[in-house]
Amino acid sequence: MASAEPQDFHVWLEAVSPERNIARRYAISLSRDLFGACLVEVSWGRIGRRGQARTLSFSERPDAERFVRQLQRRRMSARRRIGVPYREIRAAGRDLATCQG
Repeated sequence: MASAEPQDFHVWLEAVSPERNIARRYAISLSRDLFGACLVEVSWGRIGRRGQARTLSFSERPDAERFVRQLQRRRMSARRRIGVPYREIRAAGRDLATCQG
């Protein structure tokens, strides 16, 4: 039986330019916790290093999806900001554009 709940969403991005000494990674995950809140987990940093992480909780899935789309838009502007575009390494789950909360 299929669930009406949208699937979790995970995406891993990298921006690499050896000549500019840029090796960045960025990961975004959207899931639900045991209490039904939507969690957005974000981690970033230099490839091969520990980096940083942040987890935010949203009571409504549309709010969480809106936040994830804002993060994605920011990553897609990397070429203009840092001179190297992020490229998608892995993705799992449903595209946020098709998620219904």
